[in-house]
Amino acid sequence: MEYSFLDRGSDERQYCSPGVGLPIATICRTKYGEYPEYHTSLDDLTVISPSGLYGGYEKIKKAIELLEKNDYYKVTVLCEPQLGKRGLYPTISTKTSAATVRVMMDFITYADGDNDLIDIANIIGVQAEDLFEIVDKLKAVKLIKVI
Repeated sequence: MEYSFLDRGSDERQYCSPGVGLPIATICRTKYGEYPEYHTSLDDLTVISPSGLYGGYEKIKKAIELLEKNDYYKVTVLCEPQLGKRGLYPTISTKTSAATVRVMMDFITYADGDNDLIDIANIIGVQAEDLFEIVDKLKAVKLIKVI
């Protein structure tokens, strides 16, 4: 869930205040003030479970991975590239092969050096992490480069 900055109350209130203006955000499984133990002596590690803690770790790990892969990409050829000769076009049709090729071609269309990975994902309507494998494949055959 995403909250407006106007619904602030934790450390981002201080770090993003006038005169400081550090661009930070809070990432949490349960927002401050929305559980009864918040800022009481009951706010300790017994409030969380190992699976909840691991779930939070997984989300943070994915966020860091996305930040590391959020580059600006540019196609290295003119026009629409021929995917078959590069081993990127499926030789056997499956229920998902057409959609996979479509997402790859959509990515290529917007990999113009002006859009980063998150921009492209938003434009073509997919999760950015769904583009990681496509980016790796396109880089391996030198169809895109990082700007």
